[in-house]
Amino acid sequence: MPYVKRNDVGDIVAIYQAAEEGVSEFLPQHSPEIARFLGQEEDASLFSGLDNELVRVLEDLIDTLITKNVLRITDLPTEAQQKLLARKRLRHQLGNRLTGLLGHDDDLI
Repeated sequence: MPYVKRNDVGDIVAIYQAAEEGVSEFLPQHSPEIARFLGQEEDASLFSGLDNELVRVLEDLIDTLITKNVLRITDLPTEAQQKLLARKRLRHQLGNRLTGLLGHDDDLI
């Protein structure tokens, strides 16, 4: 998780793995600002990382809606149900090493 230190004009001057004294601004790992600081090109590869993170957010959102009985998994198209359940099974098989953004993963829906 990158934390950044900025100069007086707002440019990143250092990146830290954890928050430190005077360094508490968090930026997502795939931030274009971090890519520029590291001398990487801002291209579609940055978006793919963000897309993967967004997919996980959407999975957690769907799980939350199902848990709160706002949505039933059967309300979704069959293909969507299959994809969600396959990803959930894979996370479970990997030993839940990929933790949820909104908390710990539960058992399968």
